[in-house]
Amino acid sequence: MTAKVSTTTETVLACCPIQGQKNIRAVHDAMDVLNGKWKISIISSICYFNKRRFSDILNDVEGISNKMLSKELKELEANKLITREVLNTQPITVEYSLTQYGLTLRDIINMLSDWGVKHREMIVGKRKSA
Repeated sequence: MTAKVSTTTETVLACCPIQGQKNIRAVHDAMDVLNGKWKISIISSICYFNKRRFSDILNDVEGISNKMLSKELKELEANKLITREVLNTQPITVEYSLTQYGLTLRDIINMLSDWGVKHREMIVGKRKSA
């Protein structure tokens, strides 16, 4: 005799508050790492180009200062999302890339990009071809 799995509304409602709280906590944890005005943009810059120099990221992320970019890069490195490589060049060049762990954000960055395009179209309207 096999057991019948119940999927009544009561069963679903009984488990959702606990699971919902865990999910909310997980989102909160993720946002603690990715919070602020700049981190997602910095990660996106590195993600789309694989390796970026400090000046490249500075150009990609509109409005960020040298000091803020330096601070954010250090935090991303501390959270093991990016790696910093000092190249033996004259003058010294530093390149940033996503770690294996940081690469797990690639799908999220791509989904944010897709959503951003759709959102712009929804709010501004589709651009007409020239």
